[in-house]
Amino acid sequence: MVLEKLGDALKSSLKKITQSVFFDEKLVNSLIKDIQRALLKADVNVELVFKLSKDIKKRALDEKLPKGISQKEYLIKIVYEELVKFLGGKKNGLEIKKKKPFKIMMVGLFGNGKTTTTSKIANYYKKRGYSIAMVGLDVHRPAAAQQLMQLAEKLSLPVYVDVGNKDPVKVWNKFSSEFTKYDILLIDTAGRDAFSESLVKEIEKLNKKVSPDETLLVISADMGQTAKRQAEQFHESCGVNGVVVTKMDGTAKGGGAISACSATGAPVKFIGVGENFDDLEEFNPEGFVGRLLGMGDLEALLEKAKEIMSEDQAKDMTEKMMKGDFNFFDLFEQINAMKKMGSLSKIVDMIPGMGGMKLPKDMLDVQEDKIQKWKHIMASMTKKELENPDLVFNKSRIERLASGSGTTSSDVRQLLKQYRQAKKMMKKMKGGKGGDMKKMMKNMGMG
Repeated sequence: MVLEKLGDALKSSLKKITQSVFFDEKLVNSLIKDIQRALLKADVNVELVFKLSKDIKKRALDEKLPKGISQKEYLIKIVYEELVKFLGGKKNGLEIKKKKPFKIMMVGLFGNGKTTTTSKIANYYKKRGYSIAMVGLDVHRPAAAQQLMQLAEKLSLPVYVDVGNKDPVKVWNKFSSEFTKYDILLIDTAGRDAFSESLVKEIEKLNKKVSPDETLLVISADMGQTAKRQAEQFHESCGVNGVVVTKMDGTAKGGGAISACSATGAPVKFIGVGENFDDLEEFNPEGFVGRLLGMGDLEALLEKAKEIMSEDQAKDMTEKMMKGDFNFFDLFEQINAMKKMGSLSKIVDMIPGMGGMKLPKDMLDVQEDKIQKWKHIMASMTKKELENPDLVFNKSRIERLASGSGTTSSDVRQLLKQYRQAKKMMKKMKGGKGGDMKKMMKNMGMG
């Protein structure tokens, strides 16, 4: 999970609140100290942390309690709302205007993943039905053009580069007549330090020539608080509209980078959460904080689902998951769909009420070879067995299915174990821990 340690620390703090007997100023102070400690470990600026703490405490002690909600639940609501505000407030995504082409220019420091991010954003909009092309204007880094061409080939997208040409404006002019064919143009530029005078002049000149509709600054999460100065300088030199924070899956400093950028007024528009093309998400502070606190992010889950299935199919799958009463057909459909959407551990974090559960690792780590074996096992089942999995839980049927599918009894038992765990997990969402969280979410207006 993104910022896993921060999320675990925040969830632990909120758990103390729900388990406490009394609500008083001492409890509020204890929560605030926990939050301060967690954010400082995530490399968030000290001043920002103390401002957030002050705002939470003031609201918790001064605001009138609304009807139908306990003081402890309202305190959690305050923490959620203030963290959302702290990370930028409402979602501020890219608005693709109807003009050809809509130009998105990428700028940033050396080695922050600009070229890879260019291809990820291209893939993101390709999946949403836009015609896309990429343009390579990084004329300084050796092999930059080759890297962009390789990424474009994997995505089956057109790419415009001029290997050997050291003038990005000339490269742009050479192909400019071709660009009107596309809905969106993703423009990769050379990495530069925002304080290097010659490179700043180059990007200013290029910015004037290209006249991008959006200029996105790509910053690595491991920069932490120093992202603020770079974001301010880039904004001054080329009018940055937004930020993409990369490497959010592998650093504790991501909280610092996101909060630093939010403080500059340059909204974070995307976050990179892995190495694959699909490991890119529109940044939504509400959903992001929801995941950190174990409350899920249904909007992000549905966005993922839309990439691989129709709205009706996604709705049907969600209803079956929430009902917790499903057969082998449904289990297989869910696992197949989730595998296409990304790792199961990431998907689980998006489901409300499940981010705080300690789920078995072997349940989340479903490998392709296992899925293939399960296909063969299910193909050997009768219609009654597929519709009523409880029939399979006896030795003779297990042995028959193993023999008929060319697998082992152990493989059949693994499938049965997966089914039982999935059913148990869904029941938790309806009651117990999941039920408590859902009640809390309802009171917070989130469920």
